[in-house]
Amino acid sequence: MASRHLSVRLADETFERLNTESERSGLSRSQLAKTLLDEGLRMERHPGVVFRRGPAGRRPALSSGPDIWEVIQILNHLESSGDELVRQTADLAEIREDEVRTALQYYGEFPDEINEWIERAELQEAEMEEALQRQQRILSR
Repeated sequence: MASRHLSVRLADETFERLNTESERSGLSRSQLAKTLLDEGLRMERHPGVVFRRGPAGRRPALSSGPDIWEVIQILNHLESSGDELVRQTADLAEIREDEVRTALQYYGEFPDEINEWIERAELQEAEMEEALQRQQRILSR
């Protein structure tokens, strides 16, 4: 991916917050600033989407609900289409239909990123299932 240079002046207070968060997160100031700028631009373009920190990294989520990948994973497993697909996804995810549409709009712009989160989750689920089966075999001797 190509990159470009940008020089920015920050207020002292902003620089100190960036420096403190950089130290806490273990990211360089430059990497943290790039991440936060990109996320801010994405949130500006997709109102209702936020970014949450977690063990697997920062991920896009609905501000009042689940991660975007979770909504899309549910949607992908349904057989319906159109408004019925949106309604069923909203019911299963226990969110509003407009939130499903927000997740879909984000997914439409960043499908590879969301598909990667789904793949990671499904791999982790499969690994957990295998571990549980091994445990059950040991206990049933």
